[in-house]
Amino acid sequence: MNKFLLLFSLFCLGFIACKQNVKTETSGNSEQNEVVQKDYSPYVNNYNPKPLPKNEDRPLFGDTHLHTSYSVDAGMMGNTLGPEAAFRLAKGEIVTASAGRRVRLKRPLDWLVIADHAEALGFTPMSRKSDPSVVEDEFGKQIYDLIQKGTPEALVEAYDLWYSASYAGTNPYDTNVEFPIKPWEEILDACEAANDPGKFTALIGYEWSSAPEGNNLHRVVVYRDDKTVANTRIPLSSYFDSNPEALWDWMEALEAETGGRVLAIPHNGNLSNGLMFSGKLYNSEEPISPEYAKRRQRFEPLYEVTQMKGTSEAHPSISPEDEFSNFEIWDKASFGSEAKTKEMLPNEYAREAFKRGLVYEQDLKVNPFKFGLIGSTDSHTSLATTEENNYFGKISPLEPSTDPLRFEEVVAGRPGDPSIHIFAWEMAASGLAAVWAKENTREAIFDAMERKEVYATTGSRMRVRVFASYDFKPEDLKRDDFIDYAYTNGIPMGGDISKTNNKTPKFLIKTRKDPDGANLDRVQIIKGWVDKTGKTYERIYDVAVSDDRSINADGRCTTSVGNTVDVANASYTNTIGDIVLESYWEDPEFDASQNAFYYVRVLEIPTPRWTTYDAKVFGVDIPEDAETSIQDRAYTSPIWYNSK
Repeated sequence: MNKFLLLFSLFCLGFIACKQNVKTETSGNSEQNEVVQKDYSPYVNNYNPKPLPKNEDRPLFGDTHLHTSYSVDAGMMGNTLGPEAAFRLAKGEIVTASAGRRVRLKRPLDWLVIADHAEALGFTPMSRKSDPSVVEDEFGKQIYDLIQKGTPEALVEAYDLWYSASYAGTNPYDTNVEFPIKPWEEILDACEAANDPGKFTALIGYEWSSAPEGNNLHRVVVYRDDKTVANTRIPLSSYFDSNPEALWDWMEALEAETGGRVLAIPHNGNLSNGLMFSGKLYNSEEPISPEYAKRRQRFEPLYEVTQMKGTSEAHPSISPEDEFSNFEIWDKASFGSEAKTKEMLPNEYAREAFKRGLVYEQDLKVNPFKFGLIGSTDSHTSLATTEENNYFGKISPLEPSTDPLRFEEVVAGRPGDPSIHIFAWEMAASGLAAVWAKENTREAIFDAMERKEVYATTGSRMRVRVFASYDFKPEDLKRDDFIDYAYTNGIPMGGDISKTNNKTPKFLIKTRKDPDGANLDRVQIIKGWVDKTGKTYERIYDVAVSDDRSINADGRCTTSVGNTVDVANASYTNTIGDIVLESYWEDPEFDASQNAFYYVRVLEIPTPRWTTYDAKVFGVDIPEDAETSIQDRAYTSPIWYNSK
């Protein structure tokens, strides 16, 4: 049985200091006291999302990765909100967060996955209910007594006791297959109650949290079906087996037994210390096989490329010619004791995985890393907030506050080595999953995920469409029947385009700003390809830019969009950038003999980062190394070109 210290264990270092009471919070002067006692969330008292045009062709925005109090590392760290509250917030209601502040999203989500950890699922709420499965167990009663005290000191003691026992192999709940039955049923009931086909979709899911030596191999499992399928077996805990292939076995058996369908979404490759996209089998020096590649492609069609713990699209050391690759990067360490090395990085970032997948396809005849891209939050507060000015932290002790913990808590890195610590201010307010589904239902959203017709954003709700064909023309962008024509005559994001008489693929791209957000800076196509020797390449093309800027002959725009951010007032203006950017693009260096992929990256104009909003609201200093502004962005699933 593999044991590990689950993510966020380092939060305990500062949790004693995090006891928060919004009504009595002080900062030293009466004017500031008045400010901090107000609602932090700007949408609680000023809720006016701009109406969307009727019958607008738009994606469905959601979150595949939200934790509630039913996750031990959330509930035992002060999160008191269960799935019902999470769904209410997602649907647009005002919810009171665990630390006491009210919160509301700027506009409702279209769908949500509650993805609580399978490991000891539901222990904290069962403890708070004095469930016999807790209070009649000797170890459970110890934890129960501490949780009942409710003080920060007691919760820290409970948390330390829990994970120390897990690490020692003496925690009886780690392998108790009976205990999760009741909380799993409660989660399923909450999903069924929240699900409203056509208006809001509550997809069923959970997180399988493998972390060998503290290195992240987590996956979120998403169900297509209702509770009649999901309740046939409890979620698989990685305490029984931390090998991803064991999860695939579990998924395969579930589908065979029930006729249902599930998929898994890996995340945090940037915290895997080189394991997420390794070319070797788990815990082995043996190279991946064609069978492994087939199963990974089947069960893991998506990858969560951006979330609270950074963005793992590209890394500056791997893509030095990409001036936008140094974005919310976490590259010092993982949650274990091993420091990050340069050699680990190629196995941690999506773009490099796409390139290496082409190489594996040459050898194995199948691409193990042929996945689409989504974003999600990984919030452990039950609050799926992704707006920079509405950032409620990613765990309850880090909810909005003047407490230095909000910025300074150590959230990753080897204990005792400050040089590789990652701090709370480095967390991102990311992200969202955008799905091009024909209707807002479990089946339609799942099917769109499976075919990879999805894209990631770092929190914005910009709209992005991409199609490829050999026969598109520039004037097709202006067609009244654009969508029907593009689907009939082209391939959407996530699809494949095959060789046809050495023709060059053409791309049609349409983007529109978030109706409640910032204007657009530029649209880019990122291309990767492999030659016959197995050497990989990448190239970035600016294909549409705002404000009448020019694109050079090499396909790049070197003129910055500018920056209207007023740091002191945590504000910006939409006086730069464009509302809509569109492009017809044909690859100028296309080689029909080389397999390739193309994905689109869309950048907004700069806006204030959450740390800048905090400085304005609470009167605190922005951390020295923190960016004061951010360019939110979207990443589409690729379109793959096959030369055979």
